[in-house]
Parts: sequence; structure tokens; C-alpha cells
Amino acid sequence: MAMRMKSGTTEPMGASTPQIRGTTPAQAVETFLALLQDRLPSWLRLLHDLRPGHGDVTRNLEPVALAGIHYYTEIQAAALPAFVSPILTVRFRQAMRESELGPEGEVRPLAAYLAGEQELGRIRADVHPESTARLLLAGCFRHAYYEIFTGADSEPSRPEAAEAIVRELRLDP
Repeated sequence: MAMRMKSGTTEPMGASTPQIRGTTPAQAVETFLALLQDRLPSWLRLLHDLRPGHGDVTRNLEPVALAGIHYYTEIQAAALPAFVSPILTVRFRQAMRESELGPEGEVRPLAAYLAGEQELGRIRADVHPESTARLLLAGCFRHAYYEIFTGADSEPSRPEAAEAIVRELRLDP
């Protein structure tokens, strides 16, 4: 599907907002939220299914990182129209708060898994589980973001990126 841009609505101070032909800014936000509501449950299920003490920590986290890259690539592409203007961004943030679809829902189960592994001595004692969860997710988000803008062939492959993201957390005791 080719995306053609046209001049959108005029906002305060005369700033024109670009939008995808055939959609209004409100439709773009609604489309993103619908996609998020569809994809988020399986993503969160993967995070909630992590069990401390089972398998190898690195081998448990690599598929999570790979799934995160896939998830963020799909979600970010749909989210971009929600950030074309300050008014849309505010509307988007309100919708996210009202629907409770914010990022904390993905940080908590991953941090809980890491804390459990830490209690079992399977990751370093000086690791901060919440910060490490955020770093893993941020690495996935960053890879997806760059892939959207520069193309998949300009970045390491998704599996290579997932492996590097987890490796560079340096969790081994």
C-alpha cells in the first residue's frame, strides 16, 4: 500500500498537519489503538510466561527480545501518525492512559522475571531488574525504529540484534 501525504488540518498558529490520504488524525489514533489492543495481549502473555529457574536465562530472553523487535516494528509503524502534531500527541496520550495500554504493563513482568532469577543467583547481584527490563525493551524498540526508517537490510538481522541486546545486558554472575 503506497502512502501519499496530503496537507491535513490547520492547527493553531497556522501549522499544517500532514496525514495519510483517506484518514483523519483521529482515525490514525484509533487505528493504532485497535492494533495495540490486538497485539498487546500476546506480547504480554510471552512476558508473563517467563519462569525464574527454568531453562537458561539468556536462552529465555533471546526469544523475548526477538518477539519485542517484531512487536515494536509493527506497532511503531502504526503509531507514527499519532505524533504528527502536538494536538494529536495529547489525544494519543489521553487514549493510552484511559485504555491502560502504557509501557509499564510490559516492564513489570520482565522485571519480576529478572528479580526472580536474581534471587536464585542466576544473574548478577548488582543488576537492577527494572532498569534491565527497560534496557532490554529499549534495545528492541530502537532496533525496530531504525529498521522502519532505514530498512531491514541496513541493520543487523532481527535474530542477531536480539542476541546482541541480551548479551550486552551482561547478566551472567
